[in-house]
Amino acid sequence: MTHRVEIHYCTQCRWLLRAAWMAQELLGTFDEIGELVLRPGTGGVFEVHADGERVWSRKEEGRFPEITELKQRVRDRIAPERHLGHADRKGEAG
Repeated sequence: MTHRVEIHYCTQCRWLLRAAWMAQELLGTFDEIGELVLRPGTGGVFEVHADGERVWSRKEEGRFPEITELKQRVRDRIAPERHLGHADRKGEAG
């Protein structure tokens, strides 16, 4: 099964490069992604959806995601059995 990821970003804030970089990182990490959409918006929006479920909202979180956080949240939605290597060790009890 392939999955769909959407990054909704604000054009007024000039967040296209940030959205494109995050898209590149996600596509390079997840073979399971069959479609990745960059969706322009306005009003300070920066949200990431995986298979229709919001996994990140800048408005709710009060910040942009670190790329490792975003990869973990996307993974939890589209490939929960997958280990992300060093990105998964951050924050684990040791």
